[in-house]
Amino acid sequence: MGGLAVVLLFVTSCSEFETSASDTPQGEEVESPTNRPNILFILTDDLDYASVFKMPHIRSRLANEGASFEKAFVSYPVCCPSRATILTGLYAHNHDVRTNEPPEGGFQKFYSEGLEENTIAVRLQEGGYKTAFFGKYLNGYPGDEASTYIPPGWDEWYGKHRYREHQPYRYKINENGEVVSYDNNTEDYYTDVLSGQATDFIGRTAEDSRPFFMYVAPTAPHGPATPAERHKGAFAGEEAPRPPSFDEEDVSDKPTYVSSLKRISEEEASAIDDYYRKRLESMLAVDEMVGSLIQELEAAGKLDNTYIFFTSDNGWEQGEHRLQKGKARPYEESVQVPLFVRGPGVAPNSTIEKLTLNTDFAPTFADLASTEFPADGRSLAPLLRGEDQPWRSVVLLEKLGKGAYEGVRTETHKYVEYDNGKQELYDLETDPYELESLHESTNPSLLEDLKAKLDALKNCSKKGCQEAEDVP
Repeated sequence: MGGLAVVLLFVTSCSEFETSASDTPQGEEVESPTNRPNILFILTDDLDYASVFKMPHIRSRLANEGASFEKAFVSYPVCCPSRATILTGLYAHNHDVRTNEPPEGGFQKFYSEGLEENTIAVRLQEGGYKTAFFGKYLNGYPGDEASTYIPPGWDEWYGKHRYREHQPYRYKINENGEVVSYDNNTEDYYTDVLSGQATDFIGRTAEDSRPFFMYVAPTAPHGPATPAERHKGAFAGEEAPRPPSFDEEDVSDKPTYVSSLKRISEEEASAIDDYYRKRLESMLAVDEMVGSLIQELEAAGKLDNTYIFFTSDNGWEQGEHRLQKGKARPYEESVQVPLFVRGPGVAPNSTIEKLTLNTDFAPTFADLASTEFPADGRSLAPLLRGEDQPWRSVVLLEKLGKGAYEGVRTETHKYVEYDNGKQELYDLETDPYELESLHESTNPSLLEDLKAKLDALKNCSKKGCQEAEDVP
């Protein structure tokens, strides 16, 4: 049987060069490839926490056969900043990718800052892993670079171009240095093409003794959320969730971008439901892809030794707090994401309640690969093994640039400061839907404690972040 396998579905880019185990710098000891797991990382785009539980393969083959993280968050709930964090293990204030578009963000910002030389893909490739990327990398890829550009760290590269970046038809993919155009045929539905490329890679590694790292990043359910023809109407009649925060009655305690919103009309609520159905239907092809990948791993004899991670780059709002659609806000709907992990030593149908963050992915992959990767986050490996050890008590929430805010999310509270001086504070134990901000009425000592936690985190780096997160 092949070595331990870790499968990751995520969007990233490949490098222009390959590095084998023999290229590892002298003085570094690398375990035999057969002793290290493969990693499969699957990263969806704008998938909200609740919708994933309507996907049969993801629920049965990942959640039921692995661990479900109940408190998984992203620090900066916007596509490109979040993806930059995943690749580097850094909070946004350290990688400085602020938006989805240049000059402050997007692929071009990541490239210009030299961040591509220090991604987890580069580190794993240096350590002898065969690395492969499939799907949406960083928004706007390849930017001003050549259309055939492959980022460092990737042995195989299938990166979708910015041209019609989120469209399921009529798009382009850089396939290992050759740009291939796909047209409007039903068989060119993007998630299906992506699935074929990723499963083919697994099949070709069946006899390869090297461990592999796969980053698979579909564009669903990001807008326009067009389902495959076979899935249209699959969720007909489904209604978007109606939590107590949906069309929130009183928003006077919230910042102006919320308090100025009108109540959601019946017509608008109907439009939210229609888009919700499209999002679910577009996810069914991703769900089938997950099933196909697991089936191919079984056929290759690698499933038992593979870690599979499934998550999203950010959440999605659909009527909560009168916000009809979107992300980028500090509310739970934006910052909480699904996270399932299955693999060696992970207890089936288990639940993990610890606070986890997208800064943790890179150090986790490095830990599983028996290497090191300095980061702001920490390895999730002890949690996957069921170890009961001290863990962080707080995470940083941040948005840089226009509409900036900084906040902290603890096990029990959320505190946010906006650049215009506005504040929000929620007791998540008594008010999980964030209906009543207590920033003007809470115990001053609680406010001072949360402010101190925020001050310690908002400019932290590496070990300093971990120390600040561990303060009781």
